Amino acid sequence: MTIRWTVLLMFFSLAWGLSAARGAEAPSVPLVSEDLIFEEVEGSVAVEAEHFFKQTHTDVRRWYITTPQTAPNVPPDGDPPHASSASGGACVEVLPDTRRTHDDKLITGENFTNRPGKIAILYYKVHFNTAGRYYVWGRLYSTNTEDNGMHAGIDGEWPDSGKRMQWTGRDRWVWKSKQRTKEKHTGEPHKLYLDVAEPGEHVIMFSMREDGTEFDKWLMTLEPKQWIDGPGPDPRVKKGQLPPPFAIPECASAQPASAPATRPAATTATAPASQPLAPQRAPCTRPAGR
Repeated sequence: MTIRWTVLLMFFSLAWGLSAARGAEAPSVPLVSEDLIFEEVEGSVAVEAEHFFKQTHTDVRRWYITTPQTAPNVPPDGDPPHASSASGGACVEVLPDTRRTHDDKLITGENFTNRPGKIAILYYKVHFNTAGRYYVWGRLYSTNTEDNGMHAGIDGEWPDSGKRMQWTGRDRWVWKSKQRTKEKHTGEPHKLYLDVAEPGEHVIMFSMREDGTEFDKWLMTLEPKQWIDGPGPDPRVKKGQLPPPFAIPECASAQPASAPATRPAATTATAPASQPLAPQRAPCTRPAGR
């Protein structure tokens, strides 16, 4: 082998190594800028989970963005990616996932925490036009009993009413608004809410309770008996620009069927007309990173 080819081989090897190192971190980097502000309109606001503008407290766990084309390589992670059936063609998952069943060792402060705001916090800016008590919904996917819990907070505070968000659906994306209590571990409805004291800009936060949780979208509504199914309402934007949805491979399996339900109608307020509001179909590809 000539000296020239040896040098070229060393160069490409170094470039590949740096790219792989960056790839492990890239899925957890925000897709949007800090200028993006969502908007509550007529008592409702919806946001894609992957559209956080900041993430903190990532020493032991962090949320990673998964799309049909890319997935984090952060073992252990005991289930396949589910982004192909997620709203917007993407979701986030808190990894690594070392506790999937009751038989797995529970390590408080690492793979579980009942204290909100301690591990893997996601931040979203929302302009609320109406003050009041907003009930918090989330769309999650779980394949086991121990990957289905988070906490919610607002403006740096973690009220008791936002603790222990609990989901019980299995093997599908499920909307729930329930709080885990001593009386009912599967969660009680109408107890999970955040109080918005006055109109204006606020920061909504979600933090890990159980590692391995897959999070697609969230909704806050003044209506305590709201019901949502499917992908839910589209986000509205007060300021800034949403990134386009991720393309979904044509071979992706559809979300399992469910009973029809009503949901609030909404549209993206400031997104340009050319911006697609639904994920586009793309040729089948294997997600990179897994």
